[in-house]
Amino acid sequence: MLKKHMLLLLMLVLIGPVTLFSQNISNNNTVIPRMRVIVDNDFSGDPDGLFQLAHLLLSPSVEIRGIIGSHLSVNDGFDPSKTQADNAANKAKELLQVMAIKNNIPVFAGSNTAMVNDSTPVKSEAVNFIIQEALRTDTKLPLYVLCGAGLTEIASAVLTNPQIANKLTLIWIGGPEYNDLALPPPNFSTPEYNLKIDISAGAVVFNKSNIALWQIPRNAYRQCIVSYSQLLVKVKPTGKVGNYLTTVLENLMKRIQPYYNLGETYVLGDSPLVLLTALQSSFEADPSSSSYVVKLAPKINKFGAYEYNHKGRPIRVYNHLDTHLMFEDFFAKLALMNPY
Repeated sequence: MLKKHMLLLLMLVLIGPVTLFSQNISNNNTVIPRMRVIVDNDFSGDPDGLFQLAHLLLSPSVEIRGIIGSHLSVNDGFDPSKTQADNAANKAKELLQVMAIKNNIPVFAGSNTAMVNDSTPVKSEAVNFIIQEALRTDTKLPLYVLCGAGLTEIASAVLTNPQIANKLTLIWIGGPEYNDLALPPPNFSTPEYNLKIDISAGAVVFNKSNIALWQIPRNAYRQCIVSYSQLLVKVKPTGKVGNYLTTVLENLMKRIQPYYNLGETYVLGDSPLVLLTALQSSFEADPSSSSYVVKLAPKINKFGAYEYNHKGRPIRVYNHLDTHLMFEDFFAKLALMNPY
């Protein structure tokens, strides 16, 4: 009898943690959505967009209303095709399939080209969807549009229907450093990568709109560094999703290696889109563990550079990000998906 009790106790000790860690927070009622998001990213480009999307899909405090695949710059090395937005939408659908997402989240291909100027919007289902979601009156959940690449669709949406500007918050990964906040990195590119994708769209958002804007410029998004060792230990072993994401990044590393030595780290620069939304503080909700300054929105000139604008609206410019919270949460959510 004593042996049986000891055996039962041992089983409870062994099974207890498995049961606990197998409880995925996204499939119980402990956490429910408190915001809506539309995700707009160049998923056929830098794999950081796929990491960000996977993280967001695992975050139960956000309701993902739609996913938009967006274009890159013309002849971009990541995807030199003329169907970049279509390819991006297909990559997003591929990830949804890998993750076995059962929710019917609509995926749209945005425009495959940039705006021709800062007055003419592109037309697409994606633009129409942003407008439709922003104008909803049947929900009180705030709307965030999360852009990890160019600004073509959100700029086109606000040009098409200016009423939406005060009905959402735009969080954008992009733009160069501000001279009073940070120095650019060695051998920096100009214009900054994401702004270069569509400078006219940047001009619409900064120069012509009054959209509430939270900007994560280059000096901030470059803080989002993970090591290859971390990926091998904390991401790749975590089932289909972790293996998929790591493999996509490893394939890129192998492709780039003959031309450029990436070292042993990678910048997952789009992940702040999750940090600043899903991981806001509990009470008095805000991204309280990251810091920002309030600046007057500068003008974006035709070269993709800032020009001081004394009439610019106040915007948030993030200069420090809580990468520990951001990445540890991502690693934990992957582990919860595959507790064994």
